[in-house]
Amino acid sequence: QVQLVESGGGLVQAGGSLRLSCVVSGSTSSPTAIGWYRQAPGKQRELVASISSSGSSNYADSVKGRFTISREDPKNTANLLMNSLKPEDTAVYYCNALVRNFGILVNYWGQGTQVTVSS
Repeated sequence: QVQLVESGGGLVQAGGSLRLSCVVSGSTSSPTAIGWYRQAPGKQRELVASISSSGSSNYADSVKGRFTISREDPKNTANLLMNSLKPEDTAVYYCNALVRNFGILVNYWGQGTQVTVSS
């Protein structure tokens, strides 16, 4: 089965940086897209950033200019570099991979990693 392993969460002061990584394994092909989502207390899960196999990326307005998403060869790893962190960025961050598994596109989720930004 496809598995997503996340790392890099933790505690940081406002203005600091964190780097999240998501490694996708168990797929017969490279993920079509990998995205980072987050869910803050009392709020719905939202897309933070995503990146496709072609390298095109998409960001939430709230993180544009501060966060950068990238993929590594063989494009089964997605990194999210978070700079200039704000308390509002505090949330559980989830990695999501869109994978073509024998002709079927399926979304897989990681377990989530906590990011806490102190003011």
